[in-house]
Parts: sequence; structure tokens; C-alpha cells
Amino acid sequence: MREIPGMRRRLLPRRRRSGKPVLPDTALTCAAEWQWPVVPGVGQRPGSGRRGGCGCPHPDCAAPAAHPFDPGLLAATTDARMVRWWWTNRPTAPIILATGGRAPCAVSLPAVAAASAVAELERTGVRLGPVVATPDRWSLLVAPYALPELGELLYSQDWVPGSLRFHGEGGYLALPPSRTGAGQVRWERAPGTDGGAPWLPEVQTVVEALVEASAGSPGGGSRLPY
Repeated sequence: MREIPGMRRRLLPRRRRSGKPVLPDTALTCAAEWQWPVVPGVGQRPGSGRRGGCGCPHPDCAAPAAHPFDPGLLAATTDARMVRWWWTNRPTAPIILATGGRAPCAVSLPAVAAASAVAELERTGVRLGPVVATPDRWSLLVAPYALPELGELLYSQDWVPGSLRFHGEGGYLALPPSRTGAGQVRWERAPGTDGGAPWLPEVQTVVEALVEASAGSPGGGSRLPY
């Protein structure tokens, strides 16, 4: 396909002949092209299977293979040399995005409720950004927000579901094509390819639809007064 004059191609992950994305290339794209700070995740324990345990020393890990460990979250960077070095030494390490600050944040729900919300948002013409999916949960990437802003937004709701999670300042999220204890991480809605960092919606744009979807969907979670 011819490149449109004047447009810079996005540094999309290169692929092997098998057609599968290569984790080191994807990590480099996130850091160097999109300026998303990333750090390698701890990964799965060897021999633990497709949805196995965590490689960290905690037997009851709450986010198996989907969190940083060594180095920790504070080491997340956009420096291409550091990212290249990490994934050269650990080519199968999950890609962990450090959310908040100038980086994307995210709002997530169980997969069934999130699928309903995404469909409703698209039906009403709301423009969505990238959506990250695992077999259990979907995460909608949103523009960075501050905790006071999030607090005001939630306070304006009559209730919020216990299953709704926010990945903001000091948080993290595993990005595709990582494999974690929850299974394969993939793009339900892939980032665009029009150059530069992916566009992100504001958090208030998506929260109300996610709250409503969680109320009427199996697995959406109980109502919690806020």
C-alpha cells in the first residue's frame, strides 16, 4: 500500500514469518514511538501452563505474571536503549504500562459488561481509543487524569460497581501481546495507524456507559454506594 504523502508511518510492531507480533518490537513501539513508559513484567512461572502461576515469590499473587517485579514499576521508561536492553535479555517478558502522569490511564470491567459498554458507546457514536482485552477483563485506555478529577466524577454517580477498576497514577496494565496468568492479552480495539501516539478519550466520556453496562450484565458486579 502506498504511503500517503506528508504522513509519517507509525512504528507498528514488526512480525515474524509466522505472523505473530514480537514482544521486543512492540515494547519499543510503545516506548519510543508512543512515549508510553513501559517495564518488563515478571512473567509466568516456568512450566505453569497457558494460564499458570506468577513468576514472583508470592504464592497468592493477585495479578499473576501481569505486574513488574525486578525492576519495579518506578523503573518504567520511554528510553529506547533501556527498553531494547530489557527485552533483548527477556524477550518473552510481558509489557507493563505504567499508567498515569503523562501516560495513558485505563478503566476496566469484566469482559461481558465491558463488551456491552463498548458496543453501546460505538452505537451512540462515541469515539473510543484502544481497548485491551484478556479472557476475563477489558480495559479502555483513556487520557491521563488526576485523582481529584476522578473523585469528582465518581461522586457525581449514584453508585459505582465493585467490579469497576481504575488504572491511574501509580498503577499499571499489561499490554498486548503479553501472556499473563489471566491468559493472552490482545487488542479488542487496536490503536490507529495514522502516526504519533494513539488518540485517547477523556475518562468522563466512558465512565457512565461502563457503570450502566455493569448494572445490566452478568458478572458486572454489585452496586456499591460511593
